[in-house]
Amino acid sequence: MSKSINTYTEPLTESQVEKLRTLLDDRGFEFVEKPYAIYSGKKGKLNVTVYEKGPKVLVQGKETADFVQFTLEPEILGEAKLGYEEIHQPEMFEPHIGVDESGKGDFFGPLVIAGAYVDAEISRHLLDQGIMDSKRITSDARIRNLSDLIRSVPGIAWEIVQINPGRYNELYDQFGNLNRMLAWGHATVIENVLAKRPECPRALSDQFANPSELIRALQKKGKSIEVQQRTKAESDVAVAAASILAREAFIDWIDDTGEHLEVEIPKGASAKVKETGKLIVENQGAGILNEIAKVHFRTADEILDENS
Repeated sequence: MSKSINTYTEPLTESQVEKLRTLLDDRGFEFVEKPYAIYSGKKGKLNVTVYEKGPKVLVQGKETADFVQFTLEPEILGEAKLGYEEIHQPEMFEPHIGVDESGKGDFFGPLVIAGAYVDAEISRHLLDQGIMDSKRITSDARIRNLSDLIRSVPGIAWEIVQINPGRYNELYDQFGNLNRMLAWGHATVIENVLAKRPECPRALSDQFANPSELIRALQKKGKSIEVQQRTKAESDVAVAAASILAREAFIDWIDDTGEHLEVEIPKGASAKVKETGKLIVENQGAGILNEIAKVHFRTADEILDENS
């Protein structure tokens, strides 16, 4: 098993949550407060945090692999998984394309859809490099580092479709439905990856709509491939790699546009997003929203109403 991983996450039962807390206390971990965490312990360069949602444990630091293999798995989980993914998730090592998107729920910025082709060797390489779903990575620098790693893996094929706000708003009017636009974007990415790996038999994405939408979009492009959609598809390493590539393109747009407008552009759709939108409209005029934001969001109407 590779020792290069520095992050690991796994769901816990309520009893495992308490058992792990006792173990960390007994092993001399220092407990610290963290948002949304039941508890978080630190010892040396190792951090172990149990989050309320799930609940789940997140292990981070250079000693992650040793802690998981020699402490967490045998004493808490009762099962060896790390390094044995080929046994527990064999389908992840079969040739397939993973697809994911970034920016769907963000008022500012593009919708980015990415796809990554993997086989057994590529999947193992990505797992050993600590590739995980981008939504669990809070550092933009880490996203960019992992993106570089993904692109450097021998044999990998990847593709990105970036729909910037001006074009996004046009397409949204044409499709009249975000799920149809997502299906079109996913189908375009799959088509482009298939052009590089035409022998690939299967594509996997998160469940975002009726799977027939995506199949129909692919048929319109003259492509036939087994399409799977499932919840928590990001646990698949190909989908996780796609999520990281998509996230990098999204944060690059956010940073570049913020630098151009000389304002820090927040992510998401919070009150801070609305305040920033009002400021930009005051400085640039109402027309700027169509070029930097998804105007079908209610936030757009609220900003324009307050600036009229």
